[in-house]
Amino acid sequence: MRRSVMLAALAALVIAGPAIGSASAEPARAGATLAPVYAASQGWLNGRLTPADTAGKVVIVDVFTFDCYNCKNVVPNLRALNAKKAGELVIVGIHSPETPFETNRTNVVANLKTQGITWPVAIDNSFAIWHAYGVDAWPTQLFFDRTGKLRATIVGDSQDDAVDHIVQKLLAEK
Repeated sequence: MRRSVMLAALAALVIAGPAIGSASAEPARAGATLAPVYAASQGWLNGRLTPADTAGKVVIVDVFTFDCYNCKNVVPNLRALNAKKAGELVIVGIHSPETPFETNRTNVVANLKTQGITWPVAIDNSFAIWHAYGVDAWPTQLFFDRTGKLRATIVGDSQDDAVDHIVQKLLAEK
């Protein structure tokens, strides 16, 4: 019981504003929209995300790099959410590489398959999307409400319960 109360309190703080709950020095920008994601021009894998894909849906933008241990830890929960909440929730990956090996598209494709990532992934080798949202760590999840406004940010892994709570809260808003 104590754990669930603490998780609910933590998630309430995170959902209260994009900067709260974020460990980044430059928190994601309040009021940001999905425009930088739609404008991604360096290439898409698993299909390209469009405004029509996200209309009226909650969106998680997962900023990651494929060889990051912590990034790999969030994938199972994202896969589960993607399966359970299809039609209400859209997940999109933003691959921002940490090493030269991770800039190679062939390597990204192979690792997406290995990790079972089937949602659209924008290649962000220039860090345009990373900078647009003020991201400074892998992994970072950005949560957008049904109107496309940034509502919460989680930096790091091992926060599946908080991620699930934010998603449930945003899905409950009509």
